[in-house]
Amino acid sequence: MLKLATLIFFLIPMVLLSQELNCRVIINAQAIQSSDPSTISEMEVAFSEFLNNTKWTSDQFKVEERINCNIVLTLTDASDPALGQYQASVQVLSSRPVYNTNHETILLNFGDRDWAFEFVNSQPIIYNENSFIDNLSSLLSYYALVIIGLDYDSFGKLSGEPYFNLAWRVVTNAQNTGFIGWDQFNSIRNRYWLVENLLNAQMKPIREASYQYHLQGMDHFLENPEEARKTISESIQKVLKVNQARPRSILTISFLDAKTDELSKIFSKGDPSLRKRTYNMLVNIDATKRSDFAEMIK
Repeated sequence: MLKLATLIFFLIPMVLLSQELNCRVIINAQAIQSSDPSTISEMEVAFSEFLNNTKWTSDQFKVEERINCNIVLTLTDASDPALGQYQASVQVLSSRPVYNTNHETILLNFGDRDWAFEFVNSQPIIYNENSFIDNLSSLLSYYALVIIGLDYDSFGKLSGEPYFNLAWRVVTNAQNTGFIGWDQFNSIRNRYWLVENLLNAQMKPIREASYQYHLQGMDHFLENPEEARKTISESIQKVLKVNQARPRSILTISFLDAKTDELSKIFSKGDPSLRKRTYNMLVNIDATKRSDFAEMIK
């Protein structure tokens, strides 16, 4: 009996203190002819273990509560394979479950073409919130914190703030290192501007819209789809108002990149006037997606 009690004692913390992320890392090295397949495999394992085994918050997550995400790297150059220097284009995706369904709704679908990093087999990847260690740890840590912040925002109004602040610290620590993507000058669609938007008071209605869209809309869709559609449409109104003040901001673009397919399906049914009104708002936000939303007004 004592042995059983001891076993239970050691098992409980493992369940209660699971890490936050369930992240799959996929690396495509077809463009790098000199790449060693074993190095690429070890890279995938090292990145995944760093993301999934680091404790990013003080909260307790059960295994089934971990945040599902994918990071897909397409290696574009290995300037010095002997030193483990690589460049990559990266797609970052994260999702969260919809209550009482098997559906996962996308929270982030973000492309980053400016990854430059060094990877050496067996060299540990370390996150330090107070200082820059290397670009690889900063890149992975940044996206881990953004993913967590977006997830928290979808469950509680502006609840992701602490993690966006930590992501901002990663940005400021990396700004003077010479690596691209961390400053405001090279692009309006980079890591700097994404987290700047997430923390900008003028953009907060989009984060509030995320809470309304997910917890108040999607999570009630099964029990009352028409009321859920109204709530989701109201959340789009918030995004529209932000876009009118700051057209084509990275946060607005990212919101629609994540939600275009889902919105088209949600509003392919239901009250015709609501569908038409929502369609008009979405096309007003991004006219290039007009054909993507055409199903809403058929």
